[in-house]
Amino acid sequence: MTNIYNDTPADIEQAARIIRNGGLVAFPTDTVYGLGADVYNPQAVAAIFEAKGRPTFDPLISHIAEIDFLPEYACTDERVMALARHFWPGPLTFVLKRKEHNPSLDLVCSGLPHIAVRMPNHPLALKLIKTAGVPIAAPSANKFKCISPTTARHVADSLGDKVDMILDGGPCKIGVETTIVDLTTPEMVMLRAGGLSKEEIESFTGEKVVVSHGDPNKPSAPGQLLKHYAPQMPMRINIAQENVRPDEFYIGFGSVKNARLNLSPSGSLSEAAANLFAYMRLAETHTECRGIAMSPIPETGLGLAINDRIRRASYDK
Repeated sequence: MTNIYNDTPADIEQAARIIRNGGLVAFPTDTVYGLGADVYNPQAVAAIFEAKGRPTFDPLISHIAEIDFLPEYACTDERVMALARHFWPGPLTFVLKRKEHNPSLDLVCSGLPHIAVRMPNHPLALKLIKTAGVPIAAPSANKFKCISPTTARHVADSLGDKVDMILDGGPCKIGVETTIVDLTTPEMVMLRAGGLSKEEIESFTGEKVVVSHGDPNKPSAPGQLLKHYAPQMPMRINIAQENVRPDEFYIGFGSVKNARLNLSPSGSLSEAAANLFAYMRLAETHTECRGIAMSPIPETGLGLAINDRIRRASYDK
């Protein structure tokens, strides 16, 4: 018996009803699958943290379906709205000041005076949010610190019956989470590298984007913990092909030889990002290996997000 459903009007209406009634629905976005609940229902939001095993000091992202709703939900200005009109729907999350002190949003925001908001570029996600009639709080639909899901089956394998319903919208196109920018200060600060590159934001705004990794002990945005996205076996990164150990599953990039899987033989960072989590999931199933080794990935464009994920996945204090 599976709780995976299709992209049909009846299934979307059922999923929206579950959201409105305080349940959990996993759904696809352009980046990864999210585990969603009504943002205004603290009990439902608490169920997200419980299902994932995620600490409540790690804030969640709210998903909305219309740009014009943003000023009703959070504090905005000309810069915020210009970014939203240009990059939304898409893989960019804003950290904004909360519009008013609504106690029902305290858990989503982990008690912080700011709120994280995005508009996903996936038709099924947008239909679900509109049909539910409320913003949907949704971190990645997987156990805390484990590899993020890019297919409905990944969600089912990770969370099982902890989710009331999983909507299947096919594999996620981008494959790494959103870029998060803090817009509460005069300078634009990137709190998490993701599916939109720093260079693309700077090109549009003409502003320098400052990169901050935040405080892992007091996260101001998702994805700032030192250990995150981790497979079920040790992983080493930036490993040249000649330095791979005999008992390691080798994930290559570019024109390397003897890779068990290659994120992108042509060296495409967008292809590598789309394959990253799925390949890490596949590698960890090879229990005949004692670890995973991964090729070096360039630190440019989407490579910034890829390297952020694999550094956290391989972190060993």
